[in-house]
Amino acid sequence: MPELPNRRWILQKRPAGLVTLADIELREEPLRPLQSGEVLIRNHYLSIDPAIRDWMSERPSYLPSIPLGAVVRSTSLGAVVESRHPAFKAGDLAVGVNGWEDFSIASGDQLMSVQPMSGEAEQYFLSIYGAVGLTAYFGLLEKGRPQPGETVLVSAAAGAVGSLVGQIARLKGCRAVGIAGSEAKCRWLVDELGFDAAINYRTSTNLQEAIREACPNGVDVYFDNVGGEVLDAALMTLNKNARIVFCGAISGYNSQQSVPGPYNFWQILARTVTLEGFLVSDYFDRFPEAIAQVRQWLAEGKITFREQVVDGLEHCLDTFNLLFEGANNGKLIVRLDPARQANGEAGLSRSPLNQATEAAVLAATQEVTR
Repeated sequence: MPELPNRRWILQKRPAGLVTLADIELREEPLRPLQSGEVLIRNHYLSIDPAIRDWMSERPSYLPSIPLGAVVRSTSLGAVVESRHPAFKAGDLAVGVNGWEDFSIASGDQLMSVQPMSGEAEQYFLSIYGAVGLTAYFGLLEKGRPQPGETVLVSAAAGAVGSLVGQIARLKGCRAVGIAGSEAKCRWLVDELGFDAAINYRTSTNLQEAIREACPNGVDVYFDNVGGEVLDAALMTLNKNARIVFCGAISGYNSQQSVPGPYNFWQILARTVTLEGFLVSDYFDRFPEAIAQVRQWLAEGKITFREQVVDGLEHCLDTFNLLFEGANNGKLIVRLDPARQANGEAGLSRSPLNQATEAAVLAATQEVTR
């Protein structure tokens, strides 16, 4: 067992609104010995996702709430340091639901071994080949069931999942329309990703009418990442027998009050709409199939994606809050510093925590377009 400090972001109390340093704290804690069936992983990359905010609350979700005093839960990718599980050996790369920490101890049964091909970066398995790419793939194709000539509307379309949903819709012969929060994001969707149209919901005075204008033949598939007022507007533009893929509701994750509506939910009946939620984990046995297809599309230049990689475990909190400010560009990932871990450098990085700002996070950011 390495005699190294393990820095961990610990949930101190349930957040009210945006998460702050009063809610989570960066600590050093010793590593405990491995038990039979467990694996010790040195994390290289941490996935920063909106769902983490929900897990910090006590609202019922598809995973239990993070206990107070426990590490902030997230998907991570790293190298096996020590293994007491027959499927893993030192040096293997593994992905699992672990936490914001330098090292993770996890059951080998809950980890997935990954092997990047030549020219592929490790973190692809947290983005395009991970939950992001697979959520877009299975959510649209299995739940949305798009048919050639149909219109697919996507909220949070410039986000990691939404941007891929629109591109896959285009590959399936559909009209793809995205909803995003800035003119720059809308231009990116249309000019670079090939969306047929994009709507800036921040500047739209009547979102329902803006959707109707961008979707003159109505909406057949609505891929919802937002909920709230955007969902309400979309409900009024659906065609008969439309499908709504309920992927997320980021608009309400920081709300401390009951979220009203959707006021237009009756459209589900009026238009005989199918609304389905899904978890990408339900398709675990089909992950190789999806990765193979996404890898082929990527190699053929048919899809592209963005990663926003921020260096430093100390930047996890500020990077996370970019999600709720609409300030991120692509899949958010925090890259840890293997050199620091290898050298056993001790001590918490206090200064960045006390003075962290969005500018500091962006200074540590590497934006990558694939």
